[in-house]
Amino acid sequence: MGKILKNDSIDSRSARAVASWLLIGVGMIMIQILLGGITRLTESGLSITEWKPVTGMLPPLDLIAWQAEFDKYKGTDQFKYVHQNFTLSEFKSIFFWEWFHRVWARMMGMVFLIGFIYFLLKRKFKKEMVLPMIVLFIFGALQGAIGWMMVKSGLVPEKYFVGHVELATHFIAAIVLLSYTGWFALRLIVSPEQQVANSSLRNILLSIAAVLFFQLLYGAFMAGLKAGILAPTWPDINGVLIPATLFEELPLAKNFVYNPIAIHFIHRGLAYLLFGLMITWFWKARIVRENRLFSQLRITLLLLVCIQVILGIATVLNATYSNRLVWLGVAHQFTAMLLVMVVVGLLYVVRAPQRN
Repeated sequence: MGKILKNDSIDSRSARAVASWLLIGVGMIMIQILLGGITRLTESGLSITEWKPVTGMLPPLDLIAWQAEFDKYKGTDQFKYVHQNFTLSEFKSIFFWEWFHRVWARMMGMVFLIGFIYFLLKRKFKKEMVLPMIVLFIFGALQGAIGWMMVKSGLVPEKYFVGHVELATHFIAAIVLLSYTGWFALRLIVSPEQQVANSSLRNILLSIAAVLFFQLLYGAFMAGLKAGILAPTWPDINGVLIPATLFEELPLAKNFVYNPIAIHFIHRGLAYLLFGLMITWFWKARIVRENRLFSQLRITLLLLVCIQVILGIATVLNATYSNRLVWLGVAHQFTAMLLVMVVVGLLYVVRAPQRN
């Protein structure tokens, strides 16, 4: 019996160590997404016009190198039609955010790779962990490829910014990577005793997750199309509740992806729906007692959704003030990520009852 307990203890320590590594990864992914948000809001994404996986780690080191990078940027339509008055000093400021965003991605990849090799050599992984780890690396590699495709979408004639569809794809892929990593960590640190069996609560959570997915997607569309600037009012949209230009694009389906006002309207509508679902779930979840983890996640969900609503309104009302928009937009995005992680945590904790 003593030997079994010892082995169980070793397995538990190994699981906690792997989970800690994964949670460090979760934190790094969140920072990476925030850096992406700052890059977008400061219009820095097209400042680096090439993809150099190795040599790109180093920024320009002298004036000649800086001028060479600036000259490459001058070839973009963004410079020609949006930032044509930029000085070298101003270029350096936007270059920094895109460079830091890329360097952080490389650092994140190294943390995952070094950790994977270490735990593999130390035999800390169980056999069933290896495949999910490989999937994790595939997700990470795909995210890098999607990021470069996004940048390339803005380096073509008559494009001043990256494509909003490519931006949304990059963002959603990052959220999927974040959720997958967090879920994997939860498998290692949440015990069966901390889980709750309730099909009704789980079904509402699945609805929340589905609406949250589309809300994030349309939030990325909003950002990519700068739709907030077109209607910096609340609760109305430029004085009306239902804009006349809601379905002006043809064919009709095009409005759901390319009409900024329609996207703005949908994003707000999904926010109201999501808020209602979360309040409903919070109320119904009061029946679960004496589960500390569940209670903490339940309260956190309510606090975050209230903060997110306030930040969303503030972001829209300040959409035309670039300095305020950067900080409010980043805070709005960060809170969205926290909401995603809490929903992922609740989906893991609240399971469907087992059928006999």
